[in-house]
Amino acid sequence: MAEVELFGDAVLRFVSYQDGTDVSFMPGFEDVASSVESPDFGLTRFDHIAGAVPDLVSVASYVAGFTGFHEFSNFTGDKVGTGESALNGVVLANNADTVLLTLLEPVHGTKRRSQVQTFLDHHGGPGVQHLAMASDDLLCTLRDIRARSSLGGFELLPPPPPSYYDGLRQLAGDVLSEEQIKECQELGVLVDRDDHGGVVLQVFTKAAVDRPTLLLEFIQRIPCVEENQIEYKSSGYSGFAKGNVYHIFKSIEDYDKSIDTPTPVSSIRKQGPHGAMKKINI
Repeated sequence: MAEVELFGDAVLRFVSYQDGTDVSFMPGFEDVASSVESPDFGLTRFDHIAGAVPDLVSVASYVAGFTGFHEFSNFTGDKVGTGESALNGVVLANNADTVLLTLLEPVHGTKRRSQVQTFLDHHGGPGVQHLAMASDDLLCTLRDIRARSSLGGFELLPPPPPSYYDGLRQLAGDVLSEEQIKECQELGVLVDRDDHGGVVLQVFTKAAVDRPTLLLEFIQRIPCVEENQIEYKSSGYSGFAKGNVYHIFKSIEDYDKSIDTPTPVSSIRKQGPHGAMKKINI
């Protein structure tokens, strides 16, 4: 096992097991069987992890330099901003596109403080902004979570406006049933489609802690099935839901407005100028 600094208080661990070893925990730990059944809500693994950083270009170049990751996707404030605030982002991936790391930076000079800057202020610097967990049946996962909501748990971010779902049947009606489409709207699930026909379903929680920092995402990637019934990509939807980034950003911005948490005094600093994201050399 090896460990390197990633950004802020986050580290990246490389773990190697002997051939044939199939475990889901760190070396040195033992598998302890439990007699108490614990619900897993159908969540199978981490889909991706997103980090908030003050300088996207330097961090992305640093991470790509020692991992060999390539740029999988990117988005800039002029495309996903709301007019009040904005962010820049890049998604790095390994050669197989199975390990995804999203990096986000704030855009300054806007009417409101960027939600990424809100994270940096309240977290005390760079860190993990959200964890995305994969489900093979997101609607079932959300039903299970809702059924246990009386025991405590997570609150989902406000859904997009009803108009968001007007074109959903045209976008994914050949993949999602009418019942599933209605349930997506009921649960506030965001839907997008890639160039190969794969579909992604995703939903975000409000902050999982008592500060406006860490969020959770639940996501399902549905593969495109070609005429010969062969899946185009085994991992499913191969894009990064660019069609949803604006709606996610707007929902988090509205949530930030609703809590209106003041900036910690220790984090107040002079805001830099509004500028476009620089090119990342990878």
